[in-house]
Amino acid sequence: MTQPRSTRQPQPRLTHPLRQAWTQVVSTARRTTADGLVVGTSGNVSARVGDTVLVTPSGVPYDRLGPRDAVAVDLDGRQVLGTLKPTSELPMHLAVYRETDAEAVVHTHAVHATAVSTLVDELPAIHYMTAALGGPVRVAPYALYGTDELAGAMLEALRDRSGCLLRNHGTVVHGATLDQAYDRTAQLEWMCRVWLTAVSVPGRTPSLIPPDEMRRAAEKLSGYGQKG
Repeated sequence: MTQPRSTRQPQPRLTHPLRQAWTQVVSTARRTTADGLVVGTSGNVSARVGDTVLVTPSGVPYDRLGPRDAVAVDLDGRQVLGTLKPTSELPMHLAVYRETDAEAVVHTHAVHATAVSTLVDELPAIHYMTAALGGPVRVAPYALYGTDELAGAMLEALRDRSGCLLRNHGTVVHGATLDQAYDRTAQLEWMCRVWLTAVSVPGRTPSLIPPDEMRRAAEKLSGYGQKG
């Protein structure tokens, strides 16, 4: 029988790897606010270290978080570190870690991405950076926040993708690092803004990048940046 979450005593201290990861989680969460991707505490951020997931707490402004506020759960959602309550969107974060090789997840309520989620079932290939997310970005059907239903819908939308939109809600993006997950999140919001701008021109239809060109872009992006 699964041990009730409330009976599991949190570990009393941060190990060095967990402390480093927590610092990065808080820094990334603060960045989502500073860059306008969330309002208040509406988004959430997590990072995986082995079988431990560090995640932002529920309802606490990110500028108030310090080392003593670290929150961590295991992959079954049992709290193993800290006394603050984990984010209400914990089911989404854990679903990503159970089903992918992701090491970081960023969830936002970015304005343009949320607007697009109410209009289409998929963000078309409006720009070659679509390839960085695995292809046209799907929109998961609406479900109540914090539920297993939403987590399941999200996983289907994320199939073969590193990001998706949540209908009338926002974005979920994962990556091998928090920097990668955040950069992909920012790119997704930018692409949504481009698409909304293009479709707002009366009498004109935006051109889209065909699948063959998207594959070429994906190959080229795989070698982008500094290596070694």
